[in-house]
Amino acid sequence: MIKVVVAGFTGEMGQNTVKMVQNTSDFELVGVFAPSAKGKSAADYDLPETTSVYGELQAIDCEADVWIDFTLPDFVYQNVAYAIEQGMRPVVGTTGLTAEQITKLNELIQTNGLGGLIAPNFGMSAVLLMKFAREAAAYFPDAEIIEMHHPNKKDAPSGTAIKTAEMISQVRQPHTQGAEQEKETLPGSRGGDYEGMKIHSVRLPGYVAHEQVLFGAPGEALTIRQDSFDRQSFMTGVRLAVKEVMNLTELTVGLENIL
Repeated sequence: MIKVVVAGFTGEMGQNTVKMVQNTSDFELVGVFAPSAKGKSAADYDLPETTSVYGELQAIDCEADVWIDFTLPDFVYQNVAYAIEQGMRPVVGTTGLTAEQITKLNELIQTNGLGGLIAPNFGMSAVLLMKFAREAAAYFPDAEIIEMHHPNKKDAPSGTAIKTAEMISQVRQPHTQGAEQEKETLPGSRGGDYEGMKIHSVRLPGYVAHEQVLFGAPGEALTIRQDSFDRQSFMTGVRLAVKEVMNLTELTVGLENIL
């Protein structure tokens, strides 16, 4: 039985994760955390009495194997660091961690003899898109990324878009795309720059999580796209991550590395 704490349990992803944990026979939900839950009990959220509810990070004292984090970019580092110090293996879906923070968390994980996973996206279609985009970039080095999310997403570009750009850059020589004397008549209209590759972020009602990578070459083009229409689609990846993180001995970045 894997004992789990869900951080950020009041959000959309957190709620879906709570249900997934409760519906998985070899998982046990021993705790949930969200600042808005301060002073509240399991009964307030229709959770079993055996589930501890925490509104303050420092108050968490339950014994758990895995910490699932779907909190906020501004707080994810301190949340995960605290969980590791308490002996929990982190499964992190919250984006916003810097390379320096990931290095520090990995050091903390190894000091405590644990393992952990950071996944910019738990959707299988998104993981495959990144894999296919990397393969395509070896033949189509000119590419742009468009990611589309709901208007409540706190960061831009998405962690998935950044991860996609990183994977493409592994086989693509950095170079600037577009006209040599390109001029934006509206600042920002060409999107964010990643080694000369452009990333565009869309935030609109009705969207959940979507991404497409556009490749261009003389006389032809290739588009790879994935769509996540329901957050429930991410739960297959989260469930897999919780099980596999028990076998890891370091902080692994990317769901594709445990498939």
